[in-house]
Amino acid sequence: MSDLKNNISAVLAVSPAVHTATKADATVVDLQGAGSATVVINTGAIAGDGLFVAKLMHGDAADLSGGSDATADDLLGAFPAALEADKSYAVGYRGGKRYVRVVLTKTSGTSIAAGAVVVKGHLALAGAV
Repeated sequence: MSDLKNNISAVLAVSPAVHTATKADATVVDLQGAGSATVVINTGAIAGDGLFVAKLMHGDAADLSGGSDATADDLLGAFPAALEADKSYAVGYRGGKRYVRVVLTKTSGTSIAAGAVVVKGHLALAGAV
């Protein structure tokens, strides 16, 4: 069996918690040194008919000033129109920007239990992170 563990780095993007509002201040993840990246979002319970959507922002500045939403062309797969309870989602990033941020937007309802990581991959090809 091939070794995956030593060829990836998982970076916490959104701390697992019950979120009652839009989470737009999540960690900005630096992709330097990675040859690929995948966003993994895990959800738990949704309360009060909560409707939350996910997106990925990307940019060249460490604070994402001047950043923008990643487009369908920047992604491998797509985020769902609405996050569902007790699901796991994986969406690849193939855009050319150095920094990314996961954003969970509350559209309605009370809350969602959710967290996200950015898995940086192909580290052997891009050098150690």
